[in-house]
Amino acid sequence: MEDELWKGVYQVIVEIGKQFRSPRKQFADWWIVMTFLWAVVHDRPVSWACKSRNWPSAERYRCFPSPATMSRRLRTASIQQLLEAVEQSVRQRFNCSWCKWIDALPLPVGGSTADPDARYGRAASIMAKGYKLHAICDSRAGIEVWDIQPMNVNEKLVAMAMVQLLKGEGYLVGDGEYDSNNLYDIAAAAGFQLVAPKRQGLALGHQYQSRYRLRAIELQQHPFGKHLLHYRAGIDRFFGQWGNYGAGLKPLPHWVRRPWRVRLWIQGKIILNSVRLALKQRLIA
Repeated sequence: MEDELWKGVYQVIVEIGKQFRSPRKQFADWWIVMTFLWAVVHDRPVSWACKSRNWPSAERYRCFPSPATMSRRLRTASIQQLLEAVEQSVRQRFNCSWCKWIDALPLPVGGSTADPDARYGRAASIMAKGYKLHAICDSRAGIEVWDIQPMNVNEKLVAMAMVQLLKGEGYLVGDGEYDSNNLYDIAAAAGFQLVAPKRQGLALGHQYQSRYRLRAIELQQHPFGKHLLHYRAGIDRFFGQWGNYGAGLKPLPHWVRRPWRVRLWIQGKIILNSVRLALKQRLIA
């Protein structure tokens, strides 16, 4: 599976990399991204991918960047733009559905970590230290919008920013954490009807009530609304299946600390998973 996945990744990066010129650079941007993803697909540090002996024999003739070069170049705007272009290119191959899910996946790093940006917060009914992957997933195309924040950042606040980046229209289904009048209004402005279970304690009193929240509460009294809430479990299966293959998302390794490294590592995993889904649907030759 990893060999087929890597061939798909190689094809996409070479295709997109032609649009990004790297004048006066010893290593082209596409090769920096390829080296980084070679480390991500094998769950190894970037320094591991900088050694030719860790590559297939057909690739060992290449000149590989040093770990210092990789650390410097991965932070540049041109590399970030190329990674974003690769991610968008794979995502555009899918036919999006009318139903999307929203949720957050904890990324704990352990209480003894020296990472000053990791914070304590709620993670799956327990308290943990680390980060969270906030994601809006399409039921067909996988992750569509995402963000990385410390564990203690309120999920509703991150959702308000992500929802505004959605394209199209349809239903956005989440758990009770997203039952917020402001979030209902923002989702409606983006073209989506948010559906989330009504939280206990958030009654329909004299305070402002979004008409889209009232509509969602009414919708949940009918079979279609109940089916939408039942369908929300799909994002739990998506997160679970994401780690069920060799190059899938595992707990953050010890060398992935600080927000920029976490974001970069997760983006690599998202690209790999999107290519895997595209290969399964034969969207990549």
